[in-house]
Amino acid sequence: MQTHAAFDAAVATSASFPIPAFFPAPFPTSAFPFQLDIHSMKKQILQAVAAAVLLGATSMAALAQNAAIVNGKPVPKARMDVLAQQLAAAGRPVTPEMQSQLREEIVAREVFMQEAQKQGLDASDDYKNQLELARQAILIRALFENYRKTNPVSDADVKAEYDKFVAANGGKEYKARHILVETEDQAKKIMADLKKGAKFEDIAKKQSKDPGSGANGGDLDWANPASFVPEFSEAMIKLKKGETTPAPIKTQFGYHIIRVDDIRDAQLPKLEEVKPQITQQLQQQRLQKYQEELRAKAKVE
Repeated sequence: MQTHAAFDAAVATSASFPIPAFFPAPFPTSAFPFQLDIHSMKKQILQAVAAAVLLGATSMAALAQNAAIVNGKPVPKARMDVLAQQLAAAGRPVTPEMQSQLREEIVAREVFMQEAQKQGLDASDDYKNQLELARQAILIRALFENYRKTNPVSDADVKAEYDKFVAANGGKEYKARHILVETEDQAKKIMADLKKGAKFEDIAKKQSKDPGSGANGGDLDWANPASFVPEFSEAMIKLKKGETTPAPIKTQFGYHIIRVDDIRDAQLPKLEEVKPQITQQLQQQRLQKYQEELRAKAKVE
């Protein structure tokens, strides 16, 4: 190689320099305990260079494993990875452009942590108590995550739950309006006004005490009868399109005047549209049952 050739030439040249005349005469060769060996010296120098290169490579490998070194203490790159995972789980995926910000964050944390340790704050009871709570939270989260992984919700489970939903919400849907007031007398007065030609929507806006539908003229949009309290739904399903209840309907909320604007077959979402929600619901139900079972089996004194 050219580098080695140049190195050999430099060593050979330096060894052949003449000794200046003003230097004292050298000792006889026999007085030295060793002989000058050009090749031996070259070998030693090459070994030193190789050791330096190896040390540099080791340092680079260590640097690759660490995000930084703060006050002589390595900060593992794994901390950046964990922080990135936490951000991604919270809906904030880390882009390559954010890596420098992520590094600055863990460096700042290390600086602050070192200062806290320097001040002895990690020896306080408050710190130890909070650390224990954090440890518990991490372990519990790992326990529940492991339960979800080992007890997955199958497609058959989701289909069975969907079928229950369809059975409970099938049939007809009603697009209804209502006017809600506190007393029966108020309701009867409104019904009399409607018979005289007053507009249902206008009265609802002015007098209904249901703020949600009142502002929209009493409109309850399309809904399954099961969405309402029994007294309301029973009265509503007796009506045909365009009809109004002949008398006020009393419920726990007050007195209602109900009008049905339209009726249709129930428009239910397809299984694939609600599969994620059903899966999550079943997971939560199973996890809650698992928690209750563990609590029931625990011996508490």
